[in-house]
Amino acid sequence: MSPRPAWTARLVTATATGGASAAPSARHTHERGCALALAVLGALLPLLAGCDARTGSDAQAAAQPPAPAYQIGPGDVLSVWVFHEPDLGVTDVPVRPDGRISVPLIPDIQAAGKSPTQLASDISTKLKEYVRDPTVSVIVRTFIGPYDQQIRVIGEAVQPVAIPYRDRMTLLDVMIATKGLTRFAAGNRAVIVRRGADGQQHSIPARLDDLLDDGDIADNVAMAPGDTLIIPQSWF
Repeated sequence: MSPRPAWTARLVTATATGGASAAPSARHTHERGCALALAVLGALLPLLAGCDARTGSDAQAAAQPPAPAYQIGPGDVLSVWVFHEPDLGVTDVPVRPDGRISVPLIPDIQAAGKSPTQLASDISTKLKEYVRDPTVSVIVRTFIGPYDQQIRVIGEAVQPVAIPYRDRMTLLDVMIATKGLTRFAAGNRAVIVRRGADGQQHSIPARLDDLLDDGDIADNVAMAPGDTLIIPQSWF
């Protein structure tokens, strides 16, 4: 066999050298592509997590039941407004102890135990004897609420008082309204007396010293309509 020409040997050597240099270039391109994909994924993960968190918060807010309509109680102060009939409206009319109010053309009408919307509808029905299609609005200006829904605080509070129940009221809200504890109070022996769905009374511990002095929010009990908070006196 005759020897290869020198140019052929140089061509083979050049081809082998070029192939060896091309392989690292391909690996380098693949690595750069993987790094870029990881960087994009890392940037998107916080956004996806934020979307999930917002979706969860929105779902939780939507799952909360709506607050019950306010019920008028004795001692509340109302204003009644009749559209296009100013002489039939009244301002600052108190709900009497018997739960009734008086407005023009209606000497007596039951108000306690009704929502403002229900009372407005009842007044409108009675006014139809005198006015064509009356439009009535009732505004509660001073809130006391029905007696069976008030929060009562007795014992060693600075200002023992009956408080109108508000939606999502807590033990801390009650203590703010009563100006806190006296220096004779045994705060950690306080109890909340609550009537359950079974009609029986139940006692719930209320550790007021831990809540007020130590700031232990775990003791911030949710209140319910009709609760009674009893704060005993210290033994020494």
